[in-house]
Amino acid sequence: MKWQQLILTFIFTICLIFAGNALAQTDININNTNLVRFGGGVSVSENQTVENASAFGGNVTVLPNARVLDTAIAFGGDVILKAGARVDGDAYSFGGKIIQEPGAIIGGEKATFSDRHGMMYGSYGRQSFFAHYFFSAIFRICAAVVAAILGLIILQTSPPFLPDLARKLRQDPGLTALWGIGAIFAIIFGTVFLAITLIGIPLIPLLSLSAVVTSLVGSLGVALFVGQRLNKNDNQPASQQFLIGLAILTVLALIPFLGGLVVFLINLFGLGVILLWKFGKDRPQMAA
Repeated sequence: MKWQQLILTFIFTICLIFAGNALAQTDININNTNLVRFGGGVSVSENQTVENASAFGGNVTVLPNARVLDTAIAFGGDVILKAGARVDGDAYSFGGKIIQEPGAIIGGEKATFSDRHGMMYGSYGRQSFFAHYFFSAIFRICAAVVAAILGLIILQTSPPFLPDLARKLRQDPGLTALWGIGAIFAIIFGTVFLAITLIGIPLIPLLSLSAVVTSLVGSLGVALFVGQRLNKNDNQPASQQFLIGLAILTVLALIPFLGGLVVFLINLFGLGVILLWKFGKDRPQMAA
């Protein structure tokens, strides 16, 4: 029954990914004044006037004689103003740069945060697939080492915590996935809301950091759960089960093309199990 729930959750997650990809192909026009796109760039057409233009995972391009009355924000991309384009308010780029052609105007503040070329995602230009895979693999292996150290520290200082997370995941895998999906949607819409309100922009890095930390801690419980499922030996220390599970998840994450989906699922269940542990109703522990 539990494996059936896991299979249904997996299928639902795949559908969610395809739905997200479909959503990424279309600009979301809110009241004809706010352009938002997830997973791609957004473009303000020539002679068009909008209040805000926001892109999550792409560039914001303001074409000639187009106008943004308030703010242009790109997360993981550039803000590009063509000749004659105008942004009356502010322009921000998280992970990219701001490009102004001659005659383009930014009336307010303009700022960039970090350097796109130092990130592990985005456009890789002339880099080969193997170079991309190599650096991605190094990053994931280093992340696994950090996770192993953190997990062992937690098991040493607070022994019941990770086993409680693993028990929650074992009892309610479907509910855990639903909590994770809800958390992802909440993070997305929270980020959009903070970006549109402008005064909330400084809170976006804090929201992102909170999501990353929560997902990381929850993924440690996922690793322990995997180790427990593969080794039924009750006499084996939780630390060994955790390291076995973490090693298996790391190997799966290193598989080309499939690794991204594995990491997504780990983060989804990691977010979900933390929220379920914190806010969900506790159930009696099942027999081994």
